[in-house]
Amino acid sequence: MSELVRRRAGPLSRLGALSFAQFSFVSPAFWRAAGLVLFAVLLSLASATGAASAAPPLAGRTECRTAPSKILGHPVPYCVFLPPSYDADKERKFPILYFLHGLGENAQTLLNAGGWNIIENLWEQHQIGDFLIVSPAADRSFYVNSLDGHVRYEDFFIHEFLPFIETHYRIHAVRHERGVTGISMGGYGALRFAFRYPQLFGSVSAHSAALVAKLPEVQASSPQQEALSRMLGTAFGDPFDRAYWNRNNPFTLVENGARPEGMKIYFDCGTEDQFGFDAGAQTFHELLLAKKISHEFHLYPGGHDWIYFAEHFPASLEFHSQAFFPAPATR
Repeated sequence: MSELVRRRAGPLSRLGALSFAQFSFVSPAFWRAAGLVLFAVLLSLASATGAASAAPPLAGRTECRTAPSKILGHPVPYCVFLPPSYDADKERKFPILYFLHGLGENAQTLLNAGGWNIIENLWEQHQIGDFLIVSPAADRSFYVNSLDGHVRYEDFFIHEFLPFIETHYRIHAVRHERGVTGISMGGYGALRFAFRYPQLFGSVSAHSAALVAKLPEVQASSPQQEALSRMLGTAFGDPFDRAYWNRNNPFTLVENGARPEGMKIYFDCGTEDQFGFDAGAQTFHELLLAKKISHEFHLYPGGHDWIYFAEHFPASLEFHSQAFFPAPATR
């Protein structure tokens, strides 16, 4: 475990001063621009390290399709990242990592923003093993069943999406070879799924997760209340229902839920997170310590943006790879 210096402001302390535009957790345009820069960097690295290779390595590939859903009433887009050996070895079954995107993003965000280049580079450098990565579209759902019952995303993900993916692809569908990760809203969703369904997931990670230990007190119909609704979406009610948020909060699940025996847990956050989620991450770390739940936690310099995510995404991929492919014990 790792603990770094906390920063100045508490969670959402600047809520009333933030404009509507600032509530897009990760700007799509920024992701795309940063992805192009990152792609160029990775290409140069690949050229420098791979020039002496006589035979090109096997390449992974991506598929973007839809999964049917009776629960949601419409097909749900997803993208799957297939490792190099998936097509080469038709008999092999693989571990799987579910990647949950941020607020208002989509199934192709990881692909279009440069995440695929990070993944492919790690495969080429043999820094991670071969496993599938799947990213479903979730819009602004926060990966929960909405309070009004109109968008039952949690039910879809657990009861339809996982079975669909794990029967349509060659997945070794066992707990210790199934992980979940995410960024921002997706980090919240990943931690929530892991602690709500510890029998399903053997590993979980999150970057800049939307962790808030205690929401600030705001008046109904105030600008702060409206800002809170824009930030957290309508999944928790419109107007925002504080009690429903608290029931779904990962903090509540850790306090009241089953102990996640054997689960590998990793999360990090930037010390300059614009939404104060570093304070929530620190408090979550302290809660896990108090509950004696083993985990790895870091606060690093950086904000709530693609630059921070791209820098630390490889760490979580390597973390899950080690969970899927543990080193043999030595005497």
